[in-house]
Amino acid sequence: MAPQKGNLMTFREDVRVLDCTIRDGGLCNDFRFTDDFVRDLYQTNLATGTDYMEFGYKASVDLFNPEDFGKWKFCSDEDIYDIVGDNDTNMKISVMADVGRTDYKRDIRERSNSPVDLVRVATYVKTIPAAIDMIEHCAKMGYETTCNVMAVTQARREDLLEALELLGKSPIHTVYIVDSYGSLYPEEIRDISDMYLEKMDKYGKQVGIHAHNNMQLAFANTITACANGVSMLDATMNGMGRGAGNCMMEQLMTFLRNPKYQLPPVLRFVEQHMDKLRAEGVKWGYDTPYLLTGYMDMHPRTAIAFTKDNRHDYATYFANLGHE
Repeated sequence: MAPQKGNLMTFREDVRVLDCTIRDGGLCNDFRFTDDFVRDLYQTNLATGTDYMEFGYKASVDLFNPEDFGKWKFCSDEDIYDIVGDNDTNMKISVMADVGRTDYKRDIRERSNSPVDLVRVATYVKTIPAAIDMIEHCAKMGYETTCNVMAVTQARREDLLEALELLGKSPIHTVYIVDSYGSLYPEEIRDISDMYLEKMDKYGKQVGIHAHNNMQLAFANTITACANGVSMLDATMNGMGRGAGNCMMEQLMTFLRNPKYQLPPVLRFVEQHMDKLRAEGVKWGYDTPYLLTGYMDMHPRTAIAFTKDNRHDYATYFANLGHE
């Protein structure tokens, strides 16, 4: 086990916070956020001291109908410019590109002509070669790059080790641990982060954490990873994200001791915007069916459908998990 880095009275200069409210939260409302919401979120992140703000996906319009989604499913440079202007700030702008769902050679232009600083490539272990092609392309275009290796609990350890080796040799900056199903416990996060850190340290790369809250452990897993040496920490306002959601930004702000990070702007944003979204019927956050899919290490799609149908037959749902 790697030695703990830092404690509750100190902070590490290498820690960075990424807000992915629009991207992961967009999975709750088909990315239909108003411009006022996104502008206020941008200003809130600046006031909070957030290091990166992720605007959404770079999805291909050939695969997804723009009429079925809000514009942050596609994140055109022009739409981002409308929010951030020249972004003459210390905060960097991020987008996510899924392997197989992004026409990256067409839609990701040279960094000098884009408001985007960071492209986060999302992949499964089995598509690592395609992810590395995307990473190399984005690096040549001048972008900082990270890789989110999704559904890590579903991968064989030997395959994951080989994937990390390949990513370490690529021009990647950071490789993310992604607990896609919210099924990991802090002890497991320590073990996995040890494995990632050992591989990435060899190549001078960093490690990040993207946690889901199915078992109400997203915050615990995030700060456990941070104490173990993980540097990039994902969070969302009020935990907004697919299904059970993610690590809450307001929780993370109470943990981080770097004085540049500020809690009050996050609280004001939650008060002004997140409560309103919930009142409008947008659903996210811990609920019993998400606990059960997390416990079973399963994708939450059936739990999302269960919740939308306002069902409460939890025992029946659990009995049928794996058979639906």
